[in-house]
Amino acid sequence: MSTASLFVTSAGVGLAIAAPVGPMGMLCIRRTLTGGPRAGLAIGFGIATGDAVYGLIAALGLVGISQFMLAYDRPLHLLAGLFLLYLGVRTLLQKAPADSANGNGDIKLAQVGRAGALRAYASSLLLTLTNPQTVIMFAALFTTLAPRGAFSSSIALTTVGGVFCGSIAWWCFLVTVVSLARHAIGSKLRVAIDRIVGITLAAFGIVEIRRAL
Repeated sequence: MSTASLFVTSAGVGLAIAAPVGPMGMLCIRRTLTGGPRAGLAIGFGIATGDAVYGLIAALGLVGISQFMLAYDRPLHLLAGLFLLYLGVRTLLQKAPADSANGNGDIKLAQVGRAGALRAYASSLLLTLTNPQTVIMFAALFTTLAPRGAFSSSIALTTVGGVFCGSIAWWCFLVTVVSLARHAIGSKLRVAIDRIVGITLAAFGIVEIRRAL
């Protein structure tokens, strides 16, 4: 398989991994609605970075790090569960900001600043890194795409880069769609979406906590 083909295939895998709507997808949608596309993209880049970190660990054969992460699988699931539960409860309790109108009568929606985007990036990165099972998934992926004996650091970096770009492509698409719909969504509907997202995040958190016990 050529380098270009490997990159495209890996990008497709990254897209397929990111696309299913789970707790991180819900978090990305919610942050895009409340903070704008910058906040949503920060969440997406944090998730993709976390996947890339675990991908590098698996690809470069950093056995010590991967074994350490897997050895602490339960505490990490507990940490992720508590964080998701906290985000869910906070979302349920948080009041939606009132829409403000400019002089032309157009609704002006909140936009998160650089500091807020950095916090969103860091939180999504840390939450992604609490799932060490990702190492196993990437190890299986690399074994499939690059048979043993043909694997090298360049192949590893190409595969990880492809997965990262495919993941980013999905998050950019999701944020774009939500951002376009954001201007057509009224305050009451956004409150309802917040309730749904809050309940979903809390439910995912409880599942993660149960996995850790």
